[in-house]
Amino acid sequence: MTLAADTTATIIPCLRYRKAHVAIDWLCNAFGFERRAVYADADTVHHAQLTFGNGMIMLSSAGDSGSEWTNHIVQPAAIGMKQTQGPCVIVADADAHYTRAKAAGAEIVIEIADQDYGGRGYGCRDLEGHLWWFGSYDPWKDETAAT
Repeated sequence: MTLAADTTATIIPCLRYRKAHVAIDWLCNAFGFERRAVYADADTVHHAQLTFGNGMIMLSSAGDSGSEWTNHIVQPAAIGMKQTQGPCVIVADADAHYTRAKAAGAEIVIEIADQDYGGRGYGCRDLEGHLWWFGSYDPWKDETAAT
């Protein structure tokens, strides 16, 4: 019996942004995401879906929304830019993606390089400090992975 749903991607990172509308534009321009849905009232984004290939992130405005979820999340700037997780995105051409992200103002925290485990990748922060990893290594195609 499998617990996973029969869908395109079963894990979807969710992020919060202080300036969510600006972040949506920036993520599409810098990282190549595409808008799938944005539900908003004026400056507040209640829920947005951005796609990249068959992957997706969801995001909303940070702040006191009154939801239970809000009480468990802080923005990177509020905790010295530290984080406990960050999305990893598989790209077709890591060098081209790096160039695009850097030109859009992404803060590169790990320079692009060939990785010991395969592929090529880099780490960066987005416009509000969230950490991201972009690389060409595809764990789905790694035949050495344990099953």
